[in-house]
Amino acid sequence: MLFRSINIMDLPLRLPPFDQEVARRFLDSTVPSSGLPEFLGLRTTLVEPGRLRVELLVAPKLLTRFGNMHGGVLSALCDHALGLVCYSHMQSGQWAATTEFKLNLLTPISSGTVVAEARIIAMTRSTAVVRIDVENGGRACGAAQGTVLIMQPRPPKSQD
Repeated sequence: MLFRSINIMDLPLRLPPFDQEVARRFLDSTVPSSGLPEFLGLRTTLVEPGRLRVELLVAPKLLTRFGNMHGGVLSALCDHALGLVCYSHMQSGQWAATTEFKLNLLTPISSGTVVAEARIIAMTRSTAVVRIDVENGGRACGAAQGTVLIMQPRPPKSQD
């Protein structure tokens, strides 16, 4: 019996509706980011149904004393892409909470632009599983996969 290889990324994917306006806001460079994405200089460069690309310019402040980018920076990049790819498929007010992800660091990074491409593998009303492939200078430097919980909007606090 022959074993047939299946690439999960080639299978048809059923996703909640795609919100083009949310995607547009992610790509709009005039909408300021904040927190760690702002500190790292993360830029969203592509948003499509089930797919998102985030780029990071390697800067001296992100390098270790050995001249390589710290693995925590790559981890933050992957975590950011992991949640962000879901938002254009979520309802207003919902938010993505990372519950876990695994990252393989494949090669050291010391210069250039790091590109993380996130693809939703599966998404329900309450969870999403996402794969993130990371490259630098045309070579694979990271592979990650993670899960987010799709959190419902919090009700307003009672004024009682």
